[in-house]
Amino acid sequence: MGLEATTDNFDDMVIKSEVLTLVDFWGPKCIRCLQLMPFVEKLVQENEGQVKLVKVEAPKNRRLCLNLRLLSLPAFLFYRDGKEIGRLAGEGVTEEQLRETLAQLMSR
Repeated sequence: MGLEATTDNFDDMVIKSEVLTLVDFWGPKCIRCLQLMPFVEKLVQENEGQVKLVKVEAPKNRRLCLNLRLLSLPAFLFYRDGKEIGRLAGEGVTEEQLRETLAQLMSR
């Protein structure tokens, strides 16, 4: 579930999106990324129509990660109207933080 973005199509999939977009930056060797993935997909499904999920495999898109100043995985960036409006990153990201952040951003 979720759309796969790359450095080449990130602007079209995220920046030009007309709905709140949650971008999940992950890596195949990132255990925490893989642990959170089912929860993130379920969270987006619960809020279908209000939020779009886009996934970026970080090791394959290093330039994009550098441009966005991503220093750790997992990383979750929230976009609306072409602008980053929220970010959670690092091994310590919890399901509750993701749920609360998404709820706050959807209510704005």
